[in-house]
Amino acid sequence: MELRTLRYFLTTADEGNITRAAHILHVTQPTLSRQLMELERELGTVLIVRGKKGVTLTDDGMLFRQRAEEIVELADRAEKTFVERENTVSGIVSIGATEAVGSRLLARIMKKFSDKYPLIQFHLYNEMADNIKERMDKGLVDVGLLLEPVDTTKYDFVRLSQKETWGVLMRKDHPLSQRESVTPQEMAKYPLILPLRENVRADIINWLGKEERELKIPLGYTLLSNAVLMVEEGMGCAFCLDGALAIHSSPNLKFIPISPEHTTRSVLLWKKNHLFTPATSLFIQEINMLKTPISRRQLEEFSSGL
Repeated sequence: MELRTLRYFLTTADEGNITRAAHILHVTQPTLSRQLMELERELGTVLIVRGKKGVTLTDDGMLFRQRAEEIVELADRAEKTFVERENTVSGIVSIGATEAVGSRLLARIMKKFSDKYPLIQFHLYNEMADNIKERMDKGLVDVGLLLEPVDTTKYDFVRLSQKETWGVLMRKDHPLSQRESVTPQEMAKYPLILPLRENVRADIINWLGKEERELKIPLGYTLLSNAVLMVEEGMGCAFCLDGALAIHSSPNLKFIPISPEHTTRSVLLWKKNHLFTPATSLFIQEINMLKTPISRRQLEEFSSGL
């Protein structure tokens, strides 16, 4: 199985049409069709269903697409690693980030770094913590910005000093919207929208003091951006961090902290004992500067300006 064949398959899957894919790949349609059929024979399964209006992926095809994307991305990154060694520092640093106030500090670090090394490019993925860690473990993401609790056994990390407060996002016409804080007994009475991250969800349910089956939970979310729309429509109240709300503010909604207060922090982390590209190694050096006393004062200045 060649990388070229994987690229043929991915382009066909993206376009949904063999003719268009062949044009993009600068090969003839019969050549592309033959390569795809040989790939299916090699794997012993059907990946693509061919129809009059185009092609669609089978279940096996969708699974193979995911794996092929990972393989091609790793190959591209490996090639760039050796190209970078022969040229001025350049390349790509891949970052996975959850929604948090820590993203603002990360943005400032990235801007400062980009000014120093203009040939280095960032790829930023906004995802759930579990997805980010999976991509890091596979070598598809270099640095992650995650919210605690995080198992850091396999990673080096820097814990950011700024605290993030848990609370509930609700409509301004909600009966509890004028409260300074809300209690478990009050919130358990209403429909709730909870994060899908398993350990965070369990913490919230534990705080509510109920079994999950006793609660009305019409929706779970990965990123708050879509959950905000559901809260606006009256589907329920969303548990979230004040930092995430700062990214997705809405004039129709209000954030109420939970009581007793519950706070968390963000961490920047990367794989231990891993040979990174020159670009990523330089960026990690920049992050590690947060551990110095001077950088901690700068961090407080960053935080006060948020």
